[in-house]
Amino acid sequence: MAALPMFPLGSVLFPYTPLPLRVFEPRYLTMIGHLLDEEDPQFGVVLIERGQEVGGGDLRSGIGTMARLTSVSADADVLHIVAVGTTRFSIDEWVDDAPHPRAAVTPLPELTWDDALTPLRTLAESTVRRVLARADSPWSADTDLSDDPLASSWQLAEIAPLGDYDRYTLLRSTSLGALLRQVIDLTLEAESLWTTG
Repeated sequence: MAALPMFPLGSVLFPYTPLPLRVFEPRYLTMIGHLLDEEDPQFGVVLIERGQEVGGGDLRSGIGTMARLTSVSADADVLHIVAVGTTRFSIDEWVDDAPHPRAAVTPLPELTWDDALTPLRTLAESTVRRVLARADSPWSADTDLSDDPLASSWQLAEIAPLGDYDRYTLLRSTSLGALLRQVIDLTLEAESLWTTG
């Protein structure tokens, strides 16, 4: 498989969630320029687990999410882009970073919805919204979610008031039931740390 353009970040991207970015490094400006020539411009996003991506020497996670470019605007020497997470992948190998990071990847199976999960998804949503109401978070407790249960399950993972290590745990979920259970457990764990801390 051809190497895909990659954007290592200090945060996790989930499927069905937006990714606004300010792009100013020359190599990523080059990457976005190449993507704009494509019919379906997508790039991979992985979490930088340790170190700094700039200048190399960083440790990048082994699972990431494809991001589809939806809008680009320019402002002086900066591009403002918005992408949306699509499918997850695992890294097979990193290739030469010139002119920007690239990797060979294998798509991961998409999680599937089952109506039997409805009570669990409802509990996950009420838990996240209740804790968000008390949390210091960029998301509000009344953030709109998709009507699609699969999309909204990933969006709950996005708005849950969790750190990047927990968010990466969610990204690695192997079933939608496991994702929803972990959203509940990790959100309650985060809440208990605030109340006892």
